[in-house]
Amino acid sequence: MNTLLNKLAVVCTLGFTLITAAQTETEKVTETISKSDIEGHIYFLADDALKGRATGSPELKIAASYLANSFRRYGVKPNPETGTYYQDVTLTRESPPKNVTINLNNQSITDFTFINATSLNSEQDAIFLNYGLVDDYKGKDVKGKVIVIKAGSSEASDVRAAFGLLQTKQKLADDNGAIALIELLNVADSTWGFVDHHFSGPTMRIADNRNDEAKAAHVWIQDEDNQMAEAFSATQKISSKIAIGEKQEEVVVSQNVIGIIEGTDAKLKDEYIIYSAHYDHVGIGEPDAKGDTIYNGARDNAVGTTTVLSMAENLAKYPTKRSALFILFTGEENGLLGSSYYVEHPILPLNKMVYCFNSDNGGYNDTSLITIVGLTRTTAEKNIFNAAEEFGLKAIEDPAKEQGLFDRSDNVNFAKKGIPAPTFSLGFTSFDGEVTKYYHQPGDEAQTLDYDYLLKFFQAYVLAGRNIANDKITPIWNAGDKYEEASKGLYDTNAIQN
Repeated sequence: MNTLLNKLAVVCTLGFTLITAAQTETEKVTETISKSDIEGHIYFLADDALKGRATGSPELKIAASYLANSFRRYGVKPNPETGTYYQDVTLTRESPPKNVTINLNNQSITDFTFINATSLNSEQDAIFLNYGLVDDYKGKDVKGKVIVIKAGSSEASDVRAAFGLLQTKQKLADDNGAIALIELLNVADSTWGFVDHHFSGPTMRIADNRNDEAKAAHVWIQDEDNQMAEAFSATQKISSKIAIGEKQEEVVVSQNVIGIIEGTDAKLKDEYIIYSAHYDHVGIGEPDAKGDTIYNGARDNAVGTTTVLSMAENLAKYPTKRSALFILFTGEENGLLGSSYYVEHPILPLNKMVYCFNSDNGGYNDTSLITIVGLTRTTAEKNIFNAAEEFGLKAIEDPAKEQGLFDRSDNVNFAKKGIPAPTFSLGFTSFDGEVTKYYHQPGDEAQTLDYDYLLKFFQAYVLAGRNIANDKITPIWNAGDKYEEASKGLYDTNAIQN
């Protein structure tokens, strides 16, 4: 009797193996991904109850628990360092000073936001320095002085240009000994509301990344139509009275959510593909026209988070030749904090990570496309393009290079280490219109998404990941890429290519 049962078991096992082997890669993908599962994940993560998943909030911890238990349910192995699905990331939350006075030429300034809230008490004449760039300092002694400048540069003074020059202007002010930098930003009320929401709330930094070097206080002031800038540039004297109290600090512990699936190939399983996304968003902020204050983050980045969950569920059932490391990051919206922490505290050696397949989103305006930021920068381009085509979509490179999207998501921290790392995003042909309508807005809610399109989007991501993870050739940066040299320092490139 036992012999007969054993024979039957062998036959059943053999039959299952043959069925599995006969399945195509596409069939393995479609079997594990359903529209109802996608909706379930996104509706939960973008629910009002999670209050926009702000980093360090109790609601983000609920999201982390949901993600960890999804990994557990699929059969994904936990973080080997902790035995759990978490990697703690200790952060410092800095809240802006409550007691602030800014007065310029006897005018009390109320529309301001801090870039750097160094405490200060000063009453003196300020110096107008045009845009506050290198040439503007020539022949000027600003040590111990307050500087007033225009945001941006003579070439571009929009918010994006102004934001891109913040660090440059801060360093110039510090190097020249200024004690305060007052920057006049020419934006309308609608844009100022976005700026104020982004900068005026508490900021986060990794707790052990403290910089105690003295820095000038740095403030953005709304100056619609350049009214103050024109007046200050025409006058010989700008009186200033600035009082900035102490900022408040507290320690916050948040989590990266991590899981592992071992590969099936005796050799290639020592190489890992990272599947990553951030699961935080921006929390609660200024109300929109409907009075909604919860920034739900369905597109940014419940969609990206769900791509990783879809990949984990698929690989738990049908592992690939290469191993998989799943990382869902905290603190992306606060400066890529979770990924910054991870690359300095990896749970496995970074030189075993041969590719990082990140997923992050602002929105979409073309449901026939998938936009991959960095598609043409690695040798995995064809693997991704073919996967998209399999599900009736077209993969395209980033069409909005002016936005600097490659450097604005978690992938860039891995790229800096040398790991090929594009970002898989919803299809857009420009970063405006239908994209900016939802990007970091309270209207980014689960019910506004096209789930027929998302089904194909997720299927393409999973098939692309499988294609890369099963390819006998290890993916690398294309020759001449910005990060090729870092890659050569990380890997034995000859071994990888052979």
